[in-house]
Amino acid sequence: MSGGNGAAAIGDADIRSALDGTREQLIDVRRQLHRDPELSLQEHRTAAVIAARAEQFGYAVRTGVGGTGVVADLAGAGEGPTIMIRADMDALPIVERGDGRVAVSGNPGVMHACGHDGHVSMALATADVLAGLRDRWNGRIRMCFEPAEEIASGALPMIDDGVLDGVDAVLGIHLWAPLQVGTIGVRPGALFGSADEFALTVRGRGGHGGMPHTSVDAIVVCSMIILALQTLVSRETSPFAPAVVTVGRIEGGTAFNVIPEEVMLRGTVRAMDHADRERLLARVPEVAASIAEGMRCTVAFERLNGCPPVVSDTGMAALVREAAVASVGEDAVEEVAPVTVGDDVACFLERVPGCYFLVGAGDVAKHAVAPHHHPEFDIDERCLPIGVEVMTRAALAALAGGGGHGATA
Repeated sequence: MSGGNGAAAIGDADIRSALDGTREQLIDVRRQLHRDPELSLQEHRTAAVIAARAEQFGYAVRTGVGGTGVVADLAGAGEGPTIMIRADMDALPIVERGDGRVAVSGNPGVMHACGHDGHVSMALATADVLAGLRDRWNGRIRMCFEPAEEIASGALPMIDDGVLDGVDAVLGIHLWAPLQVGTIGVRPGALFGSADEFALTVRGRGGHGGMPHTSVDAIVVCSMIILALQTLVSRETSPFAPAVVTVGRIEGGTAFNVIPEEVMLRGTVRAMDHADRERLLARVPEVAASIAEGMRCTVAFERLNGCPPVVSDTGMAALVREAAVASVGEDAVEEVAPVTVGDDVACFLERVPGCYFLVGAGDVAKHAVAPHHHPEFDIDERCLPIGVEVMTRAALAALAGGGGHGATA
C-alpha cells in the first residue's frame, strides 16, 4: 500500500517485523492488567499504565476523557484520514476461580471476565507498531481507551469530550472465547444487539405472611410481571428477529413471614433492530402497569443505561475481512452470526463508519470454554498477536483510504 506526502510503501515483511517486536510486551501487559482489574469508572491505575506506554511510543496523550478514559493521538508522514482504534478497559464484579491460570486477579471480587485486559494490551501493541511505521503512512491514529463499557456509560461521555472530533473511521476489537483461537469473525451490519437496563418498582401493601388477605403482595405481582414479560419476545416479536427480555435481579422482603410493601425488579432488553428495541422498551412498562393495576399495586418504571445495536459499515467490514485474510488465511475468517450481547462501541459506530470484529480466544476444539462474564472465564493468549496483526493491517488500509466510508448496512 502507498500514499502521498512522503509516505512509503509498507510490505508484509515490514508489518511482521514490527509485530515481532511487540510479542513480549503484549503478553506482559495483558497479565499485568489481569492481576490488577478495576471496576467501571474506577480504572485509574489502568489508565495510568495506558498513558505511560502511549507517551513512550510518542503519542500525544489526554487523560480523564469522559471520566477515566484515555485518548492518544499520533500523526503520520503527511495529510490523510483520522482513524480511531477503540479498546475498553473495565473489569467486572466477579470472584475469579479456576485452575491453571497464567495470571490471577489480586483485587478480590473484581475480575477481567470479558477480555478487556486483552483488548487494552492488543490496542497498545497496535499503537506501538503503528508508531514504528509512522514515517510510512499518512493521516492520524487516535487510540481510544474507553472506561465503563460494562455499564454502557463510557462511550457517550467520551463523545461529549470530543473523542470523535475529526475522526473518519473507527475500528474496534473484541476477544470472543466461543470462537476457536486462530479464527477471526467479521460481518457487515449488526453484530451485537442493543443493551438497555431497566428497573421496575412494584408497590403494594405489606403485612403478616400468615394473613395475606389483609395485604397486597408485591412479590406475587412481580412474579406475574416476570412471566408476562417473556411473552414480549415469544408472542410479540418475530421469530426471525433476535430479542431478549431478562429480569436478572429481584430485591424485596426482610423475613420469611413478612409480606413486603415494595419489590424492585432490574432487567435488560436486547434487540438487533432499532425499532424492536424501542418497541420492547415501551411495552415493558405497559405490561407491568396493567398487571399491577389489576392486582391493586402501583409500579414505577425507569429506563437506565443503554446503547443501540453494534452495526458495522459495509465497506469497513470488507476492509477488516481483507486484513484478516492476510493475517490468518481465507479459511480462518468467518462471517459470524449476530449475538444478543451488547457493547457501547455502538455509540461510536452510530456516528462514524467503522467495524467491530471478533478474535477467537478459546481452544473450543480441545476443551469446554467458560463463557464471558463467568468466574472461570479465561483467554488463550495465542489470540493476542493475531488480533494485533489484523488491527494493524486494517488500520493501515483505512489510513490508505480503504473502506468505502459511508456505505452502511
